[in-house]
Amino acid sequence: MNVDIAKIVQEIVLLVPGFLLAITVHEYTHGYVAYRLGDPTAKDQGRLTFNPISHLDPIGTLALVLTRMIGWAKPVPVDPRYLRNPRRDMLWISLGGPAANLVTAVALSGILHVILVLTGGSVQSPTAKFVLPPLVWIIRYGIQINIGLAVFNMIPIPPLDGAKILAGLLPRRHAHEFEKLEPYGFIILLLLIFTNVVNYVIVPPIRLLMGLLLI
Repeated sequence: MNVDIAKIVQEIVLLVPGFLLAITVHEYTHGYVAYRLGDPTAKDQGRLTFNPISHLDPIGTLALVLTRMIGWAKPVPVDPRYLRNPRRDMLWISLGGPAANLVTAVALSGILHVILVLTGGSVQSPTAKFVLPPLVWIIRYGIQINIGLAVFNMIPIPPLDGAKILAGLLPRRHAHEFEKLEPYGFIILLLLIFTNVVNYVIVPPIRLLMGLLLI
């Protein structure tokens, strides 16, 4: 089997800016919302920053390099003891990351449309053919990664944000029962990924949102 190293390197180069942007806005927003709700833990640990290096996870970054699709960051620490209403506040903190990714995707879509308008709808115009095609692909990948990260994290399985959001919405008794799944969440998530079940859940909304933003 022939491996096109040059093509792999090219894909990684185009993916990395969008990946760094996505994980940075995602984790920063978790930390910022927590800080606004009274928890200084992320700020005290230097995680309330737009420096992507502070959010990089070595394994998550390696996964991006190997798969060129999936990667993750270090979770921002949150201490519920600082929160006035832990159940409600954790819901908003958890929702902040995916929401920030969707806002970022919309912003990137706006930038992409402006570029296409300014170049007459063609990134292959003589004045732009050397710079704009890779820039457009970087932005397109950025939109896709931000949407993918938002949708994936909304799956209600620990340790994803969707699990904390669901726990905050459920009645307290049901939330307590649901939280008992947390020790097994990562195993459940891996099984769903390797059996391709996750793709059936996240691919349709990702395609829908990509279609809306890339009209």
